[in-house]
Amino acid sequence: MSAYEHFDVSVDEGIATLTMQREPLNVLHNPMMAEFNSILEATLSGSNLAAVVIRATGRAFSAGVDVGDHAPDQVAEMIHQFHGIFRKLASTDALTIAAVQGAALGGGCELACFCDIVLASERAKFGQPEVQVGVFPPVAACVFPAQVGIKKAIELNALGKTIGAVEAYRIGLVNEVFPVESFEASVDEYLSDIRKLSRPVVRLSKRATCMVSREQVLAQLDRTEALYLDELMKLEDASEGIAAFMEKRSPKWRHA
Repeated sequence: MSAYEHFDVSVDEGIATLTMQREPLNVLHNPMMAEFNSILEATLSGSNLAAVVIRATGRAFSAGVDVGDHAPDQVAEMIHQFHGIFRKLASTDALTIAAVQGAALGGGCELACFCDIVLASERAKFGQPEVQVGVFPPVAACVFPAQVGIKKAIELNALGKTIGAVEAYRIGLVNEVFPVESFEASVDEYLSDIRKLSRPVVRLSKRATCMVSREQVLAQLDRTEALYLDELMKLEDASEGIAAFMEKRSPKWRHA
């Protein structure tokens, strides 16, 4: 039995696998994200790790962060826990790999696409629908411009577009797209190739490649986080969008 409530964790031949198990949609709420941070802190402390793989059970990879945790009395803690995950992922020399078997939306899309390598099934979807509930995706704002170009980044973040796996591959969000029926086997085969390599060489190669971008992403995340908490969350429309979602109605934007 797993020692964790929302994850199964295993390490095999230099590859750690963290499997989200909050089915059916793996919605990230504050307790789950706190657990995620604890797991990453323990797992990534090892210097002999070649890669950490984030997988999921259920229909979705992750449908994002619980909208209820955006409430005024919880949003600061939510951002602290959520961004803590990315700060840890950005700081490790181990490869970070997302195996996306289903929809990756909102914070789930940010989690997947922040990883160094994204392996997707043909039925996977990627999208940042936060704008529809009156907020924006801070992590995607930091990394999408470099990954897909500024025009596509604006379309995804500011318009809340959702795209399929093949389109995500075409624009550079995804490394590989595998058939649904052979997805798990294809991911395992991909990982087997990593196991054939020298772990310290893989780590140093990643560090050399990401040296500049790592510093830029961490600095920009600080600035985007401040924009989110100090400006966005003071808008009436942010409160209205979240309230409308929770009440299952259309928002009545005040444009203020």
